Amino acid sequence: MARRRPPTRHGLVIVDKPSGMTSHDVINVLRKQLGERRIGHAGTLDPDATGVLLVGVGYVTRLLVFLTGLDKTYTGQIVLGSSTSTLDSSGTVTANHDMSGVTLEEIKRVVAQNFVGEIKQVPPMVSALKVGGVRLHELARQGIEVERAERSLTIYDFKVLGMPEPGVVDIEVRCSSGTYIRSLADDIGRALGGSAHLRNLRRTAVGTFTQDETSPLDAVVVHQPITAVRSMSRVVADEDTKAFIKNGRELEKWDSPSPWVLVDENDALLAIYEASATGRAKPSVVMANAVS
Repeated sequence: MARRRPPTRHGLVIVDKPSGMTSHDVINVLRKQLGERRIGHAGTLDPDATGVLLVGVGYVTRLLVFLTGLDKTYTGQIVLGSSTSTLDSSGTVTANHDMSGVTLEEIKRVVAQNFVGEIKQVPPMVSALKVGGVRLHELARQGIEVERAERSLTIYDFKVLGMPEPGVVDIEVRCSSGTYIRSLADDIGRALGGSAHLRNLRRTAVGTFTQDETSPLDAVVVHQPITAVRSMSRVVADEDTKAFIKNGRELEKWDSPSPWVLVDENDALLAIYEASATGRAKPSVVMANAVS
């Protein structure tokens, strides 16, 4: 069996995912477009959702572990009065309620009292979360529903922006990784004494990466590898440190917060170091150019 050729292109793509595609569909398009097989993403977006999707190309896939847990910001619309099989507008309606009397002030009060700060949430059956090695949405398509463990998450900011039309609520949510906005919509409908579902979901930011930096899928920009870890503490490695990196040695830790991005004098990414149990700094990712 022939060995797969090593990647020759490395970087971060901040793509504006279009509606109607899965996150994996985006990866397949980029593999053809960029001529690289080693491509992955940090954080799945629903097929109907749009917005910021972080994609690692080549050896930058090793850095995605540092991006998947970043906070996310979303905009969307909660449609009051009907619940659906998928909790969003792509599903079939499963229940209807007359919620014409619900006011914007009431919605804001329910959100402030129940959906800000640390909350509990049960992942929806239509999510990409795996149970027993199988993704929940695959089970849902077979009509199978399984028990899902409740999870803790944090809603840092939940803005109820207005009602552009009767029964439709514009929202903006900044939350911890792993939050399902469609579940929030469903839970809010229940908390208001009726039902609701989500539509027009858009991810506007992942950590410090915003929609203003995105490029369209048909004309992506591949940013330098260092862009993927731009918010982490940076250390310029001298010649001795470069030799230690090459040999996978631990180093004395620095005063800035862990993890640390080690770069050469040209700002090329060499390695990521994290605090170790020994009180020193240990390598967690070493880039190919640091050992070649």
